[in-house]
Amino acid sequence: MSGCFSPIHIYDVETGHCVLTILRPGKTPDGREVRAHLRRLVRRIRVHWPKTLITIRGDSHHGGREAMDWCEQNGIRYIFGPGPNKILAEQVFAKLDECCVRRAESKPDAKGMRGKVRDYTETTYAAKSWARARRVVARIEVTHKGADVRYVVTNLPYGDAEWLYDRLYCARGHAENLIKRHKSQLASDRISCRSPLANQMRLILHTAAYWLMRTLRDAIPRPQVLASGEFSTIRLRLLKVAVRIKETASRVRLAFAANCPDADLFRDLIRSLTPRPT
Repeated sequence: MSGCFSPIHIYDVETGHCVLTILRPGKTPDGREVRAHLRRLVRRIRVHWPKTLITIRGDSHHGGREAMDWCEQNGIRYIFGPGPNKILAEQVFAKLDECCVRRAESKPDAKGMRGKVRDYTETTYAAKSWARARRVVARIEVTHKGADVRYVVTNLPYGDAEWLYDRLYCARGHAENLIKRHKSQLASDRISCRSPLANQMRLILHTAAYWLMRTLRDAIPRPQVLASGEFSTIRLRLLKVAVRIKETASRVRLAFAANCPDADLFRDLIRSLTPRPT
């Protein structure tokens, strides 16, 4: 086993809720491991939503042959970002050359700099290990720093190259922001125990803290600035607050400082979080 750990995070991107964090060795996952995770995840989703169309999105570490084959065999749409290679570079060279010519012929600005040229194209490509040729979209960008070409492979039959790359594939950045919130703002990257079981337990506790922070933020009224605040800001403003607590037989009283800037917000939160009688 690797000497470090690298968890896989699964989120419901629509709501931002963390579904699960799975501890795994800190190495690049192979296709069989990714396929196993996808199989378990899709099985659980289809228990509740059997007819839902599912699209799997991932970078080159997760877009192995096994993952793509499994998705196609089980009616799952996918869009993965494969790494560059000479064959793909040859297939998109004509579009790349066109972009370079367009930039060279463009008029420079007041500082003598030419703007960037960005374009898209698509082709079909089959690696030696693939069972068949697949649709590949290329995003080409030419700037003063040179040319940059990125690829995605997909089984989606619709959508133009620009929409597939910019709107569908690049949307995974939102999920990455959720992972950063889990790791940096809740310190879940501190999985330094020697035992994998202990580290998995720590991840479960951090995920529970994530749910708590999400519940607290969802209870904040929309007009409030903190309703869209980061977890670190909410923790500083609403949790790390000094109060005097007085408990009686019938109630618990919280005495805030007279100049507490969020006193009204605390009052509203207590009302919204208090369970209603059934």
